[in-house]
Amino acid sequence: MAERRALGRGLGALLPGPEIPGIQEVPLDAIAASPHQPRRRFEQADLEELAASIREQGVISPLILRRGRDGYELVAGERRLRAARLAGLKTVPAIVRDLADAEALELALVENLQREDLNAVEEAEAYRRLTEDFGLSQEDVAQRVGKDRSTISNALRLLRLPARILEDLAAGSLTEGHARALLALGRAADQIRVRDQIVRAGLSVRGAEALVRRQKERGPEAPDRRRRTGTDHNLAALEDRLREALGTKVRIRRRGKGGAVEIEFYSNEDLDRILSALGAAR
Repeated sequence: MAERRALGRGLGALLPGPEIPGIQEVPLDAIAASPHQPRRRFEQADLEELAASIREQGVISPLILRRGRDGYELVAGERRLRAARLAGLKTVPAIVRDLADAEALELALVENLQREDLNAVEEAEAYRRLTEDFGLSQEDVAQRVGKDRSTISNALRLLRLPARILEDLAAGSLTEGHARALLALGRAADQIRVRDQIVRAGLSVRGAEALVRRQKERGPEAPDRRRRTGTDHNLAALEDRLREALGTKVRIRRRGKGGAVEIEFYSNEDLDRILSALGAAR
C-alpha cells in the first residue's frame, strides 16, 4: 500500500500542501481521540502557547483522521486538536485517510518522533505495541520510523525497569542514560536503591554509571548482622542524617575512643558537590 510505504519515508509524504486537494474542514465535536496515540503527557503551558498562536494564525498543519463509527478518529495531531479546542475553534483542517490500526499507530508514532514530542517511556511503549500487538519485528519497526534496529532494541529494554523508575524517566527526573545504567543491575530492589542514591545526590550519567559499577563489584547488600549497642544505634542514626544531608553513602567506624567517617563519592563532579555541601569547595 502506498501509504504504508510512505510511513517509512516520514510524515511529510502523507501531508499534501494546501494547494493539493484532500484537505477539508472537520467539526471538532466530530473527532474522537485515538486509542493508538503514543503520547500521554501534554504540558498545559505549551498547549496554551499553541492555542494563542492558533487564534492568530489558525491551524497551519492539517490533522490526519480516519473514519470512525460516529464521525472521525484522530490519527495524528492531538496537540493541535487540544490547542484548537482551547482556542475556541469549531472546525479544523484535516486529511482523512483509510488506515488500519497498525498504520494509524505507525503514523502517530512517526509524527511524534519527528516533532520530538515523545518521552522515552512513551516511545518505548509505542515500539512495544508495534511488535507485540501488530506482530512487527524490531527490524520492521526500525524501517517504519527511520531508526537503527539497536535504537528500537535499547528503547524496549527500558520497559524492564520498575514502574517507579519509568515514572522518573517519563517525568524527566532521570534521563535515558541514567535508566540504561540501572539496567545493568539485575534485581529490581538494587535498581530502586541505586535510583534513590542517584536522585538524592543529583548524579550525572557518568556518576550513575560509576555508582552502578561499584554496586556490582560489592554484590547485593547483605543485612547488617552486628549486635548493636546503644552507641551503635546512635551512630546508625547519625549515619542516616549524614546520608540525607550529603546525598551519598556514609559510614562511621569506631576505633577506641575515636574513629573515622567514610563518605563515598562516584566522580570528580560528585566529590565537588559533597565538598560544597560541607563548605569546603575546592
